[in-house]
Amino acid sequence: MRKQSYESVVLINAALEDEQVENTITRIQETITSHGGEIIELDRWGRKRLAYPIKKSKSGYYVVIRFESTTDLVSILERNYRLDENIIRYLTIALDKYALEAIAKQKEMQKAEAASVEETTDSKPIES
Repeated sequence: MRKQSYESVVLINAALEDEQVENTITRIQETITSHGGEIIELDRWGRKRLAYPIKKSKSGYYVVIRFESTTDLVSILERNYRLDENIIRYLTIALDKYALEAIAKQKEMQKAEAASVEETTDSKPIES
């Protein structure tokens, strides 16, 4: 079967302790890898205030996971999301070539920006 690129955004209950949040993220990673998927990138955005309350929660812990897998893994993954009480919301989308190009371009811009910031801090003379 042909593998497709996916991105899954998961909103975890921010009222949980850090250890419980990490356990939830680890379970998601294990589900992806155990069903033949390959995790490309895992981005932890952290705790953020929500625009409106969801299931009586005013804040959530955001995690963005980019992975490659066959299409049957998405249904398994979303079923696990629904059954997990710690997960408030989730969204999984298939990434096309244009989205992958945009993500790569964004990463290059971030690297260039970080390098320019590093250069300016290194080139400043030391004042005494």
